[in-house]
Amino acid sequence: MNTSVDISYYPLHSEFIPPIKDFITRLNQHPDMKVNTNGMSTQVFGKYSYVMEAITKEIEKSFELPHSVFILKIINADLQIHTKEL
Repeated sequence: MNTSVDISYYPLHSEFIPPIKDFITRLNQHPDMKVNTNGMSTQVFGKYSYVMEAITKEIEKSFELPHSVFILKIINADLQIHTKEL
């Protein structure tokens, strides 16, 4: 099963941009998923089990910075593929 995940990351820290960039860089190091980033959020596409494992790993790493907030929207379809059909 494929999935699409929309992620918003809010490090509650005065220097919030470096942790966000680091999170996105780490996501991009996973070769079996597609990562798209824009000014509002980051979207991740791929096989559900792989994507969820990678996101869980990278969120846990980001939680080393105290008081980090993540908001995720998850759908059981690859919207990157299906967007053309909508």
